[in-house]
Amino acid sequence: MPPWSPLPSEPRAVRGRPWSTRVVLGATGLALVCPTLVLAAPAGAAPDTAYEVPFPCGQTWTGTTRSSHSPSSRAIDWNRTDDVDDPVVAAAPGVVTTAAPTGTSGYGHYVVIDHGGGESTLYAHLNDVVVVTGQSVDQGAQIGTLGSTGNSTGPHLHFEERQDRSVIEAWFHGAPFVYGSTVNSQNCVDVPLAGNFAGDAPAELAVYRRAGTSEFRIQRPRAKPRVVRLGTSTDDPVVGDWDGDGLTNPGVRTPSTKTFTLKTGAGLATVVLGNATDEPVAGDWDGDGLWEVGVWRAKTAQFRMRAADGTVSTAVLGDADDVPVTGDWDGNGTTDLGVYDQATATFMLRRVDDDGLAWTADVVFGEPGDLPVVGDWDGNLRTDVGVWDPATATFSERRATSPTAARATVQDLRFGRAR
Repeated sequence: MPPWSPLPSEPRAVRGRPWSTRVVLGATGLALVCPTLVLAAPAGAAPDTAYEVPFPCGQTWTGTTRSSHSPSSRAIDWNRTDDVDDPVVAAAPGVVTTAAPTGTSGYGHYVVIDHGGGESTLYAHLNDVVVVTGQSVDQGAQIGTLGSTGNSTGPHLHFEERQDRSVIEAWFHGAPFVYGSTVNSQNCVDVPLAGNFAGDAPAELAVYRRAGTSEFRIQRPRAKPRVVRLGTSTDDPVVGDWDGDGLTNPGVRTPSTKTFTLKTGAGLATVVLGNATDEPVAGDWDGDGLWEVGVWRAKTAQFRMRAADGTVSTAVLGDADDVPVTGDWDGNGTTDLGVYDQATATFMLRRVDDDGLAWTADVVFGEPGDLPVVGDWDGNLRTDVGVWDPATATFSERRATSPTAARATVQDLRFGRAR
C-alpha cells in the first residue's frame, strides 16, 4: 500500500494506520515621488541573483535615471516607442511579496518579487498586474503590463533591484547596467516539460523556449530535437492529448486574454478559462482518453478543471507559492493533482479512491529552486515525479513502481538551455 494519507478535510477511512507520508530521496527619465530609501549596498557590487532585463526575449529597451530620481538614482525608468501595455516579465525567479493592482499614488500598480538572500526586484506604474501575493513566478514569466499609474508623468516601467530593501546598482546578464543605454533583452529561458509526444512510453523530455516566436523542443534519441513553433515569449506552456490519439500535443495559454491555444494534427483550437493571474494545467479528468484544460489559482490554492461540456470542478491543494503539477499517480487512467514546493523541494500528490475519498502523500525530491516536471519515466503507466535544474539544464527523473514508493532510482539527463 502506498504512503497516502487522507486530506484533513475529508473523513478518515477505516483502513488502519497509513504509512509515513514523506518519502525522502537526495538527489526616459520620468518623475516619480516615493519615500526615500537608504542605500546600503556597495556601489557596483554584483548581486547573487542572475537578473535579466524585465522584458520579453529579444526586445530592445532604453533605461534611464537622473540625480533626482526617487527613491534612488540607481532605479531605472524603461521606455521604448509605443510601449503602453507592453508585457513586463520577471527579471529572475522568486515569490511575489507584493502585488498591488489598484494603487493610485506613489508606485501606482506595482509588484515586488523576493529572490532570496535579501534580494528583490520592484516593478512600478503598471497598468495591469497578472500575479498575486504569495505566488511563485519563474524567470521570464509575465507579471504585468507597462503603464503610468501612481505618481507618474507618462508611461514607463520604474524598476529597482534591491538588497535588504535598499536600491542597488542594476546588473543584467552578469554585467553592470550602463544607465542611459539601450539594451536587447536576453531574458530567453527554457521551461521544462515531458510527455508521450511519440506515442510510446516512456515519456520524452521537452522544453518550451521563450522567444518572439516561442517553440517546443522535444528530445529524440540519436536525432536533433523536434521543434514545434507555437506561442510568444509571454505565453505559458501546457501539454496534453487534446484529440485522444495517444500522442501528447503542445499548447499555450495567454495570460492577458485567458486563452488556451491547443495544437493538434487537425489544426488549432482555443479555449477561454480562468483569470489572468491563473496558471495553466491539463489532464484527462474523467479517464475518457481526451485531455482537457484547467487552471491553478494561486490566491486560493485551487485547481479548476474544465470538462468537455464546459462545466468546471474544483479542488484545493497546497499553498499560494506552490507550483502545480498533474499526473496519473495510481495508474487508473484518470489524471490526479499535485503541487511542488520549491523552497522545500517537496511534491504533495493527491489522488481520489473508488469511494471518493481524497488522499495525499509527500515526496521529497530535488533541490530548492528546481522546477518540477512529471512523466511516466519507466513506461509502467504511472506518472513519476522529477525536477529540472535551471543552472545546469539537467532533468532528474525519479523512477519507481509508483511515485510514492520509497525505493527508487534516479536518472539524470541534460536537455535544454541552462540559465
